[in-house]
Amino acid sequence: MLVQQILASKGDLGVITVAPGTTVQEVAELLSAKRIGAVIVSSDGKSARGIVSERDIVRELGRRGAACLSEPVESLMTAKIIHCTRTEGTDAVLGRMTDGRFRHMPVIEEGQMVGLISIGDVVKARLMELAAEKEALEGMIKGF
Repeated sequence: MLVQQILASKGDLGVITVAPGTTVQEVAELLSAKRIGAVIVSSDGKSARGIVSERDIVRELGRRGAACLSEPVESLMTAKIIHCTRTEGTDAVLGRMTDGRFRHMPVIEEGQMVGLISIGDVVKARLMELAAEKEALEGMIKGF
């Protein structure tokens, strides 16, 4: 399965972004309100400057305490973004997410964000693939 199929199955949810000057507190509130695990930091809503996840916020709270909540999100965002394209397969994307120990990956083409996928999205797609393969093999064995 390809990333573009995952994006299609999610519908047109768009990518939720925050401006670079947004405070960590505001990002935490947004993550909670939208029930999502990460947001993209972007000046224009199209290009990605960084990514901030729930884990990033919790790590910083544990390290520095509540004082970090009033700081701009750039202070803890991951600036070196690992991304994928719509034409990549689920196995390659899942491998990179597992190796890098992160759960969200922007889909970027020609410098523009076209989506955001989570490890849950990729695992769900992979399970659907495996179920289809199983059915096909069972059909071949049973002569259907």
